[in-house]
Amino acid sequence: MSISALDFDYVRNVVRQSSAIVLEDGKEYLVEARLTPMLRRESLQTLDQLVSRLRAQPGSSSTQGLKQRVVEAMTTNETSFFRDIHPFEALRKTILPDLIAKRRDEKRLAIWCGASSTGQEPYTIAMLLRENFPELANWTISFLASDLSTEVLTRARSGVFNQLEVNRGLPARMLVKYFTQKGTEFHIREDLRQMIDFRCINLVEPWPAMPGLDLVMMRNVMIYFDTPTKKNILQRVRRLMRPNGYLVLGGAETTINLEDTLQLVRLDKFTCYQLRSIS
Repeated sequence: MSISALDFDYVRNVVRQSSAIVLEDGKEYLVEARLTPMLRRESLQTLDQLVSRLRAQPGSSSTQGLKQRVVEAMTTNETSFFRDIHPFEALRKTILPDLIAKRRDEKRLAIWCGASSTGQEPYTIAMLLRENFPELANWTISFLASDLSTEVLTRARSGVFNQLEVNRGLPARMLVKYFTQKGTEFHIREDLRQMIDFRCINLVEPWPAMPGLDLVMMRNVMIYFDTPTKKNILQRVRRLMRPNGYLVLGGAETTINLEDTLQLVRLDKFTCYQLRSIS
C-alpha cells in the first residue's frame, strides 16, 4: 500500500514536530510499513484515510490520540538483552566498579536508560547489578527507564518476554536464575522488575525532575535527530550528570562537535563519555 508524496510530507512533519525524529526523502517505504498495520486497528482501509483523519480537527482529543499512535508506530524499538555486549562488559569491568568506589561513602547511585523500548536494556543492567555487585544490596539505587512509546513501556513494566526475546542475547544461566517460565512466556524476577521506574518521557519535551545522574544510557536514539536537537539533548543530559558520571551512547553516536563539556573515554573495545575536568 503506497503513500502519496503529500501525505508522506504531512506524516513526517507530524512525527518531527512531536518527537524530533527526522524522516528523510526516500523513507516512504518505512512510513508505509509502519502505518499499514494500524489500519485494521483504526477501522480504516487505506493510508490516505488515515492521514485524512489526522488532518481533521487537529486540536481534538481523538486526533491527538491518533497522532500519538502514529508517532509511536514510527519509533524504532529494536532491542535485545546484552545488545552489542561490549557496553555491558565495560559496565561490569570498569564503569560500575569505578562508580561504586567513588560513591561508597554515600551509598547512592542514579541510573537513567533514556530509550528503554520493551525493557531489555534496563533489565540487563539490573541483572548485572545483582550478579556482580552484591554490596549494592544496601545502597539506594534510583533507576529510571523511559521511552516515548506508551505501548512498549506497558510491555517493559510487565517484565514478560517471549521465547524469541529471551533467546536473543540472554545467557541460559541468567534465564534460569532470573526468569520464571509460565507457558510460552518468561517473567523476570519480581525484585528486578521492582528496581526500575518506567516512565513515558519525550526527549524533546520537558523532562521530569531527576536526581543527579551517575550513569546515563542513551543508546541508538540520537541517530534519529537533527544536529540542533542532539545538541539540546546533550546539554540537558550534561546538566544532570554528576562529577565522574558516565554517558553511554550507541556505536554510531558521538558528542564530538555537539557538546564540548563531554569528553571521550576509551575502555578497551568500548567508548563512552564523562564531564570534562575543569583545570
